[in-house]
Amino acid sequence: MLSVTALNQFYGESHTLWDIDLSIEKGSCVCLMGRNGVGKTTLLKAIMGLIPVASGSIEYNGIALAGKAAEVRARSGIGYVPQGRDIFPLLSVEENLKISLGARRDKIRSIPEKIYELFPVLKQMRHRRGGDLSGGQQQQLAIGRALTLDPGLLILDEPTEGIQPNIVQQIGEVITRLNQDGMTVLLVEQKLPFARKVGKEFIILDRGNKVAAGAMSALDEEVVRKYLTV
Repeated sequence: MLSVTALNQFYGESHTLWDIDLSIEKGSCVCLMGRNGVGKTTLLKAIMGLIPVASGSIEYNGIALAGKAAEVRARSGIGYVPQGRDIFPLLSVEENLKISLGARRDKIRSIPEKIYELFPVLKQMRHRRGGDLSGGQQQQLAIGRALTLDPGLLILDEPTEGIQPNIVQQIGEVITRLNQDGMTVLLVEQKLPFARKVGKEFIILDRGNKVAAGAMSALDEEVVRKYLTV
């Protein structure tokens, strides 16, 4: 479904991603892991077309994404939940959700009821401004907004960061349900128990390089100690 080949990226003189190769199969749930500052968010931004890449290729469903804008990638069926959520604080919950409708391929212009089914709090607060929600509610709104465009691939950057435990559990249940229903998921996650619970596979970055990958069951303590323990 998603293929990244020999991807290199620079920030100024700093070489941040080194010949990254990865393949995300349809129906998988892959956790992108690694210590802070190793290039995880940079890789997601490169996939979404939010930053330029120096070389390499990115393909989604066999279509090359090189040079295509982020909006085009969204219309192709990639939903993205950035780190920090990036909701519109002065718009209502309902207005935030409707923003993604323009990227739907089927031209539906009403919020799918499934969004409110997954996150009932959004329906209860649909007329409240996004900035008035708690951090956990804002994260649910950010995920709901990405789901509104009906993606085939959902990319999430640290969806549990700074979120209260009960919301973390709910987000995990939603990710698992979506994946079981056939949605492919790629997420950056620092919390190892959460990653083990929701992920089927893992990829680990270290200093901009892919250093380990495999089934989540193969993520043993030696690999955790070498690449994930602070």
